Amino acid sequence: MSAVVAGAAAAGIKNSTRFLALGDSYTIGEGVAEHERWPVQLAHALRYRHTIDAPEIVARTGWTTDELADAMSHHVFHPPYALVTLLIGVNNQYRGRDLQNYRDQFRALLHRAIEFSDGKRQRVIVVSIPDWGVTRFGRDSDRDPAQTAREIDLYNAANAEIARAERVHYVDVTAFSREDPELVVDDGLHPNGAAYRRWSEAILPVSERALAAP
Repeated sequence: MSAVVAGAAAAGIKNSTRFLALGDSYTIGEGVAEHERWPVQLAHALRYRHTIDAPEIVARTGWTTDELADAMSHHVFHPPYALVTLLIGVNNQYRGRDLQNYRDQFRALLHRAIEFSDGKRQRVIVVSIPDWGVTRFGRDSDRDPAQTAREIDLYNAANAEIARAERVHYVDVTAFSREDPELVVDDGLHPNGAAYRRWSEAILPVSERALAAP
């Protein structure tokens, strides 16, 4: 890469204010108002110290890793992004998908997230999968909450390991879901705005470090 091109790339990520959030129902905020979604709350909080756009959210309720990947292949992105978050996998677990399959597909998604940040790994944040088994929906379902918790832990161990190997940030929100299982919307399953506020507060300092990185 020539010095001119390298300089242009560096300037592009430095001047970017774009925020990309990739995921499923937890990222799109199923059942909450737009301003209660955690990426929206996070962007609002970041604006006290940083210039950041409203989040570009590529997420839908029910998406698995492969469905997110397929949607991304049809979405028009505008890199470089100053901040990229990735939270995906609960529907893989719910559908009983193979853990190794999740590992492979999650790693591929994370590689794309890194590409969207112009290769700046410090600009990428992986967020853990919450434990839906502790919610009212989970307790009333035919699933054993203890088994769900064990499977969620395995999925999170996998995405955390991959995040470490790829040298990106990682934020654990799973503990919040287990501490406050009643902070859900009317469906008894998805987090409400108060729950997402706790998430955004946990992700905020990591995001600030990410945006301050060269």
